[in-house]
Amino acid sequence: MSLFTLRELALAGSIMAGLAGAWAVPAAAQPKTAPPIFSRDLTVGWIGVGEFRPVPGRVPPVTNDPKYPFVPNGQGRQPTYHIADLTNPNLKPWVKEIMKKDNDEVLAGKIAFTPSQSCMPSGVPGFLALGGNQNPYWFLQTPKEVLIMRAADSQVRRVYLDVPHSPNPKPSWYGESVGHYEGDTLVVDTIGLNAKTYVDNYRTPHTEKLHVVERWRMVNDGQAMEATFTVEDPDTYYEPWSGMRRYRRVAQPYIEEICAENNQHLFDYKIPIASKPDF
Repeated sequence: MSLFTLRELALAGSIMAGLAGAWAVPAAAQPKTAPPIFSRDLTVGWIGVGEFRPVPGRVPPVTNDPKYPFVPNGQGRQPTYHIADLTNPNLKPWVKEIMKKDNDEVLAGKIAFTPSQSCMPSGVPGFLALGGNQNPYWFLQTPKEVLIMRAADSQVRRVYLDVPHSPNPKPSWYGESVGHYEGDTLVVDTIGLNAKTYVDNYRTPHTEKLHVVERWRMVNDGQAMEATFTVEDPDTYYEPWSGMRRYRRVAQPYIEEICAENNQHLFDYKIPIASKPDF
């Protein structure tokens, strides 16, 4: 069953339309800056552009091995998979060992893993690497919660506003995300992530100590979105690293899409199947 019913999506437009009113206060008490509204309705989406980029002055993310240039789809030549540059000095030895084995298998002909092809949650910050190939994100904002949604495989992140983290959140695919607004920026702090996901398109693993802080804001007069994030995992990296990605604004309605539909055997990585019914 999909995460949103058509009725809920129909109501979403009304929620966004009333969002400004929900935050409205008397003029004398009005804050200097109102919280930004990233998607005024579910026809305003954001499509990812390019790879994670480094943030000046900070430890950079893993990049592609220059010996094996990455070629995306639609370039008029044979596409390739991402192959991690393992000379990155921030990766600890156990991480490099796992990634080298993966690189070697992909170069030998194995299909490289991506969450979308197997209809699996992408985790954080892996979620930020999605949103390309004409598959946008949409933001559904209320005074207490922000939902960041992707229709292509019905992935949804929930960010709870102005609340502290739980003392000991149980590890899960998307962890526990709490956030707040700083002027025009949504700040999201995520912990409690399980170790079943990767942090990027290079299939970089992590441990349950992973801690991610994101800062989302609109730029270019609202025509683009920018997400800057910092990743900390002392068992995986020697130092915290930071990355940034841009997203372009598109007028595209949110439409529920089914991912896992009779394609269990198309890829090396099988789609998860429940071992027993939910009811």
